[in-house]
Amino acid sequence: MQTDIPKQFLELNGKPVLMRTLEQFSNAFDGEIQIVLVLPKDHLEYWKTLCSKHRFGLRHTIAMGGATRFDSVKSGLSKCEGVRVIGIHDGVRPLITETLIRKCYSEALNHGTALPVTAITQSLRKSTDEGNQPVDRTGMMAVQTPQCFGYTVIKEAYELASNTNFTDDATVAEAAGHNIHLVEGDATNIKITTKADLKIAEAILGMLAS
Repeated sequence: MQTDIPKQFLELNGKPVLMRTLEQFSNAFDGEIQIVLVLPKDHLEYWKTLCSKHRFGLRHTIAMGGATRFDSVKSGLSKCEGVRVIGIHDGVRPLITETLIRKCYSEALNHGTALPVTAITQSLRKSTDEGNQPVDRTGMMAVQTPQCFGYTVIKEAYELASNTNFTDDATVAEAAGHNIHLVEGDATNIKITTKADLKIAEAILGMLAS
């Protein structure tokens, strides 16, 4: 992003990305949802300042981020009690629709897991020791979030995990012996990691508002 401000705190049409993300989840269930926000310790004061500045009163619980993604998710899970489904989402995917959120939660209730994916349409190549080679994209899918799970499914999977180098939560559940149920994702559910992504998100919001 070429900025000192963490990308989840950058403003998207006048509001921090992370606030837009949290609001989508709250709106999807008319506020009847427990939201746990995992943040690094050194981001907490800045987040509090932003909440005050933007008068952000949406109820949420803070969990301390860990040294790895695995540790951070496990910290967030420790704050979740008395729920049937847990959804784990990237804070920098603010364009997640309420419809997709509800669909993932519903599918997790029925199947124990729900992983939103989209088909890969670009041509792919793989770097090798000899150079590079094309990759057959047939059946290949891009993974999105929220990745949703029955409460006991994901809690037990994280407790049992001996390897902490997982890149997503579905892989943790799969390693614990659970089948992963795929759900059709949404092309607009983009992850904001670059300045270009931020511009695209602004354009999508403008299109939705028109």
